[in-house]
Amino acid sequence: MAVALQKFATQADPDVLEEVRAIAVKEGRQFQSIVDEALRDFIEKRKRGAPRPEVLTALGESLAEYEVLYKELAK
Repeated sequence: MAVALQKFATQADPDVLEEVRAIAVKEGRQFQSIVDEALRDFIEKRKRGAPRPEVLTALGESLAEYEVLYKELAK
């Protein structure tokens, strides 16, 4: 089932619009589909907020296991 689209008006940096239009042309897509994808990505990013707990756990384990190596690499 197709979703009914709703028109809206806004303003954007001309350079950003130029880049988005170029992406649409390069990918053979409509401008509105690129904007829709960008908005969906933005929403998903905001919903996630903080890193997933399993990512933080893996980071902690990595830091504990390779702390000496990381300190040497940071020099």
